[in-house]
Amino acid sequence: MQVTVQKLSPVLVEFDVVVDAERVHAELEKSYSSVGRSAHVRGFRPGKAPRRVIAQLFGSRIASDVAQRLVDETFPQALSERQIQPINAPAIESQPVAPDQPFGYKARFEVLPEIAAVNYDHLHAKRSVIDVTEAQIAEQIERIRREHSTLEAMAEDKVIDNGDVVTIDFTVSVGDRIIRDAGAQDFTVEIGAGTLLKEIESVLVGKRASEQVTAELDMPAEHRHPKLRGKRVRFKISIKNVKVRILPGVDDEFAKDVGDFETLELLRENVREQLTKAEKERIENSVAEQLVADLVKSNPIEVPSSLVDQQIKITEQEILQRARSMGNAPQGLGDQLQAQVRAESEMKVRAGLLMAAIAKSSGINIGDKEIEDGIAELAEQTGKNIAKLRAEYREKQKRDMLIGMILENKVLDLIEAKAHIEEG
Repeated sequence: MQVTVQKLSPVLVEFDVVVDAERVHAELEKSYSSVGRSAHVRGFRPGKAPRRVIAQLFGSRIASDVAQRLVDETFPQALSERQIQPINAPAIESQPVAPDQPFGYKARFEVLPEIAAVNYDHLHAKRSVIDVTEAQIAEQIERIRREHSTLEAMAEDKVIDNGDVVTIDFTVSVGDRIIRDAGAQDFTVEIGAGTLLKEIESVLVGKRASEQVTAELDMPAEHRHPKLRGKRVRFKISIKNVKVRILPGVDDEFAKDVGDFETLELLRENVREQLTKAEKERIENSVAEQLVADLVKSNPIEVPSSLVDQQIKITEQEILQRARSMGNAPQGLGDQLQAQVRAESEMKVRAGLLMAAIAKSSGINIGDKEIEDGIAELAEQTGKNIAKLRAEYREKQKRDMLIGMILENKVLDLIEAKAHIEEG
């Protein structure tokens, strides 16, 4: 076997492999013998059909099978001899197998780029000042009030207003045709919460229970329901009942009801602490993102498209899952969002390769102690039982993911230690 290696780019390699005629002959003979023993050919007893008949009936299939087998056997051998590790399945372009002739094929595949050194001296970032305002505290207190609110039936003569919770039945029609699976019964929603389309909310506000209203609007071309996309749609709505949200008063009793707080001031201090912690985490994440962006800018490297494609799929799934969790069911991403996802995925892959190179050159290793510390931190953040988390992270994929996170944090610490961080 002869192998010629050509590096087409820093991340793309091509093997030109030639298998000698003797091996091709041996593989063909083995396949013809196997097929000849098992083939059922009309006019001949099993195993007695002449070679020329077998060749006529099964020759092309045998040649294809032999070619595939030769590739499967020789390609891993060629990789091992050259000590090259592909990161994706090779694209194979092979010649036809012919008796008494060498067999050749080209295998093109991607590899990780060789990164001799990474420049991460004097990267720049800006760290904002933690500033938790009284307005933010009041807003969070209001959220807590809503969480502990109650719903009470409205008086029949009171009209619907923002903040009221209504239960409705509705049908959806396009022209004179009702779209059966687009309507709903006993659908409960809060007015002003952003769940309903604005055009529908506008016809409900000012109405009373037991009234019926109609709304007509044009649906977007990308609407999740295929029968409504780009159509003029009529909603016929029956208001079944209306409830008003009763918020608790903001006083010491409220503080005792929502947690272990003797006074309202202690609750406010706890809210301040939680908001400060969240703001600090947001700021530190922002600093890390700025440093990683500067790292990528300072170290231009080519990235394998297969890794970018993998990251794109992961990001798209995350976006779609978030949309579904919020009650949306998009069929896909628009062109603009797809372009943004691709750009961000390329950056993530570059950053990952550069940070892995920094970890390697700096001799960073993740041992059992670091893993245990990481699990303990996860337990604190999530509130999960630490023993259950240990069992959960014995699974290889999750363990590798945790190791990757710990490694990334250690590299970020190295980068930040050498960076210029502007405070304020």
